[in-house]
Amino acid sequence: MESKGAGYEVIYKRPEAMTDAKTIYCPGCGHGIIHKLLAESIDELGVREETILIAPVGCSVLAYNYIDVDGCEAAHGRAPAVATGIKRVHPDKMVISYQGDGDLLAIGTAETIHAANRGENITVIFVNNAIYGMTGGQMAPTTMVGQVTKTTPFGRDANDVGFPIRACEMINTLECPVFIERVSVFDVKQIVKAKKAIKKALTNQKEGKGYSFVEVLSMCPTNWGVKPQVAADWVRDVMVPYYPLGNFRDR
Repeated sequence: MESKGAGYEVIYKRPEAMTDAKTIYCPGCGHGIIHKLLAESIDELGVREETILIAPVGCSVLAYNYIDVDGCEAAHGRAPAVATGIKRVHPDKMVISYQGDGDLLAIGTAETIHAANRGENITVIFVNNAIYGMTGGQMAPTTMVGQVTKTTPFGRDANDVGFPIRACEMINTLECPVFIERVSVFDVKQIVKAKKAIKKALTNQKEGKGYSFVEVLSMCPTNWGVKPQVAADWVRDVMVPYYPLGNFRDR
């Protein structure tokens, strides 16, 4: 708490690691929540001046507008490779790769797997909203079977395009990662858990432990064509049964 005087008492304020820019995310989008959790964790660990954020394409790239740290742009899917280079040149920096599902699990699959397999001492925040958001709602590698998108108007057909990829389970087959956890932001309880996982992933890097991966199941009401509350419920009722929440590894 912070006393402001004149009878007022401030019990909540914007994290120092967030800018005061007005958000342009769609109503009900989860990115703003995740940004706040990441910024709070950066503040609490006192690493804002040492942090370098890498966000490649999609809605994730807008993080540069809101997270008040140094940043480096990466080509589509290449954030883990760029993060690897920066971390190896500047091992004292806190390097965070912030990516969406289309980026991390489509064109960036190779970079994702090999950075994890090498056990790079970086933190990857993976926002899974089961669709391509910025480009208008096409099918992503994480789109649910039967889910209608712009490129699957009759619903995703697993016989045609395969099943949604479970990133945590895939990375959990590798030896080197030290921390793998899937969380969500569809309600307050889950937001609290997500904050804990994100801070843990950053703490691991600060302590030099190695590669940490946090997947966040999030909402995209606009491209799902539903209201924000319906989107939050859909994450809970449809995504979570296929993408179970929980910690896969904590060494």
